[in-house]
Amino acid sequence: MSTHLRGKLEKIEQILECLIQESSSGVPIIVEGDNDFQTLRHLGVQGKIMCAKTGGKSRLDLLSQIEESGVKEVILLFDFDRRGKEWTETVKESLEKAQLKPDLTFWNQLRSLVSREVKDVEGLDAYLETLRKKAGQVPLKDI
Repeated sequence: MSTHLRGKLEKIEQILECLIQESSSGVPIIVEGDNDFQTLRHLGVQGKIMCAKTGGKSRLDLLSQIEESGVKEVILLFDFDRRGKEWTETVKESLEKAQLKPDLTFWNQLRSLVSREVKDVEGLDAYLETLRKKAGQVPLKDI
């Protein structure tokens, strides 16, 4: 594996480790759907994850759910494609109007590293497995 790909794998794993820590400290993560939810669980995120687009939920429903949870900050982790970017901007603006703090750090970092190869959060898992195989590491599912 090239040094570039190994470095990319390490950066993504570091970002995910920080995401796991933030989530375990009580900051909820907002994703688009159930597949994104399942991917984050598989990657080790154990904290609260809310799905924005499941069950016919509107953006207003999502905002109400966040406000009712009593948190002041949430991590937005929508897909890395055009629609994900639109959702991120719209939900960010809605949260700010409601005096809540949207954290886009993880989305921005992951997007800058994987947006050419991965279009959505659910694709992160398979992408990491591919990078690990190229690095000669044992895939997580085999551990």
